[in-house]
Amino acid sequence: MKISQSNTQADSKYIREQLIAYNRGKLPKELLTDKETINFNVYNDMNKMVAGLTSTMFWGRVHVDFLWVDEKVRHQGYGSELLQKIEAYARDKNCTMIHLDTFSFQAPNFYLKNGYEIFGKIEDSPKGYDQYFLSKKLTV
Repeated sequence: MKISQSNTQADSKYIREQLIAYNRGKLPKELLTDKETINFNVYNDMNKMVAGLTSTMFWGRVHVDFLWVDEKVRHQGYGSELLQKIEAYARDKNCTMIHLDTFSFQAPNFYLKNGYEIFGKIEDSPKGYDQYFLSKKLTV
């Protein structure tokens, strides 16, 4: 046996596929859904994107990957509207939870105001800041 470093897409794909196959063998059939990417975007009158949310749905839950609002249109409700859109979509798909992470220099209070709860925190990561993990249970 030997351990070697590899940065290839093929190796990354193989590792991911092996873990997914293992996981699929452990989960009940009703949770074995395909991974789905869902994005919601906000465009201004000139058709320029000013806000957006990317997410991934799998196993009856949604992970918010990124939520961005241009600084020029912040505090106008677009971030909350995007969360409401993905929450409604998740409920329609019978998901039971949404989860995400954010940093102390980003928006933990924004998510708390929108009904999310902190379930984990890594202090001083990156140095001088904290990383928060939040979730929201959905009623279907």
